[in-house]
Amino acid sequence: MQYILSGLPLRPYFAALFYIFLQPRTELQTPKFALAKSNTLLPYHVMKSHPPPNQFIGNVFVELQAVDSTNNYAMAKVRAGDAFHGNVFYAVQQFAGRGQFGKKWVAEPGQNLTMSIVLEPVFLKAAGQAALNLCIAGACIHFLDEFMPGDFRVKWPNDLYWKDHKVGGLLIENLVAGEYLRFSVVGIGININQAGFPDFLPNPVSLHQITGETFDTVELAKSLCARIQDAYELLKSGGAPQLLMTFNQMLFKKDECVRLLQNGQIIETTIVGVTAEGKLHTRDAEDRYFLSGEVEWLL
Repeated sequence: MQYILSGLPLRPYFAALFYIFLQPRTELQTPKFALAKSNTLLPYHVMKSHPPPNQFIGNVFVELQAVDSTNNYAMAKVRAGDAFHGNVFYAVQQFAGRGQFGKKWVAEPGQNLTMSIVLEPVFLKAAGQAALNLCIAGACIHFLDEFMPGDFRVKWPNDLYWKDHKVGGLLIENLVAGEYLRFSVVGIGININQAGFPDFLPNPVSLHQITGETFDTVELAKSLCARIQDAYELLKSGGAPQLLMTFNQMLFKKDECVRLLQNGQIIETTIVGVTAEGKLHTRDAEDRYFLSGEVEWLL
């Protein structure tokens, strides 16, 4: 089969395209409006396309001055066929940032790390998508440990904690083709330089408050991309069991008795770990397994 680009055979252009894909580039964009979310299916040509070879995470790094949500923006780009594996959309300001289960993500403009990464994990079955969350969360903790090792943890399912304070969170949204993932948009928010937070946030903390230092948020975002690239390569090569073991070593309140709220009932139970399917495993008089969203932490 011969593919066509602008009416000409594509094969002579392989070398040039390969060169272009490998060149890191940062683009600065100021969108005049927020791209709308869409629930429609991907266009056929996007669904049937293949991830570009050797496209590293962060090779294309787009800086947005202001956007409603980097996940909204990235997903709209994916659906339009304008974003591909490894593209990163970083925002100086998010005015409608989103967290898990519709929660709002609040960040002071220019002070924090807010970005979304486009991945094409076509090797990963939709039923095994929890492995991607384990992969990304573990990479984020390894990244944070570079600044203050030992006290960063993942609070299941997707919060990043320092001791008993929330320093960041993840929001991963997937598009599926048959049994496999086609695209994933990985939203990451980490409090970096913010010195104070609104009173309605119960337990936030920033890297600045933890270390006393001030950081270049763009450079940190690019460093985090490199960490995620390493973890993603491990996942691709069959390293899901290792990533799960690492995740459980980083698990918030592991082997401790906690209180969880389910359907209005408080459950006192001990955190055992997280399963390969992404379920929280706890133990009291019985072994319990919870899906994401079934319980709420009471801290």
